[in-house]
Amino acid sequence: MPGVRARVGQRVPVVVQSRGRRRTGARVLWVCAETVVTCGVVVLLLVVHQLWWTNQQARAEALQQVRVLEREWDISPPGPTSPTSPTGPVADAGAGSGADAGAGGSSPSGAPSDGATRRPAPDAAPGRSDPAPSDAFAVLRIPRLGLTVPVAQGISKRSVLDKGYVGHYPGTAAPGRSGNFALAGHRNTHGEPFRYINRLAEGDVISVRTRGATYTYRVDQILPRTAPRDVGVVRAVPRSIVKPSYGYDAPGAYLTLTTCTPEFSSAYRLVVWAKLVS
Repeated sequence: MPGVRARVGQRVPVVVQSRGRRRTGARVLWVCAETVVTCGVVVLLLVVHQLWWTNQQARAEALQQVRVLEREWDISPPGPTSPTSPTGPVADAGAGSGADAGAGGSSPSGAPSDGATRRPAPDAAPGRSDPAPSDAFAVLRIPRLGLTVPVAQGISKRSVLDKGYVGHYPGTAAPGRSGNFALAGHRNTHGEPFRYINRLAEGDVISVRTRGATYTYRVDQILPRTAPRDVGVVRAVPRSIVKPSYGYDAPGAYLTLTTCTPEFSSAYRLVVWAKLVS
């Protein structure tokens, strides 16, 4: 039968799928997946470094500096130097940026003195009137927060704040003297010494130890939020220029703590004021 033979003699087409294309597609997906996982691990490591490792490293360095200072003070008595009277501008309050600058103390005031914890001694090292930029010259303690941290001259991020120290605003008063002893510290990362200063309340005690004496301040006012440009908060008679209802009208011996707020942001500044009591 010719018709049957013709059909039998025809070739039946066969579709063969390419294995090479499948393998190439799988490899692309695998590479993409590996890239995503690697990027995720790198980001996670960066977060861990910033939020955990920098804190561990800075806290250890700051604690060591406290030990060094207090050991030196116990061994070496105060030297016969005369404090200076600084006045000057204010830098970024709490963001951790700014340049180091030299600043000493202000002229002695008539603040209360008990004779035991305070005496008219200089607060710098023997042989010089002012702490050098970035030098630690005092120890700040806030019992309510369990905080003990060195205070260094200047508010440079790299040489002061990122080391876990608290920075002394150049141009503001020395501890225990009339005027405003103004300090800045990180709220997050690099030791974050001021992370919980929002928990302070009126009446809480803050002490500042120097080579010459230990000064006690008592928390008096808290400004929960103000603008970074609010330089009034660190003036000799501190008063907010953004929120004038916060601050003081009369000269005195003040301590100011500044840091960023809210947490993990530098949009605003949190300010705590305390007054010298002894």
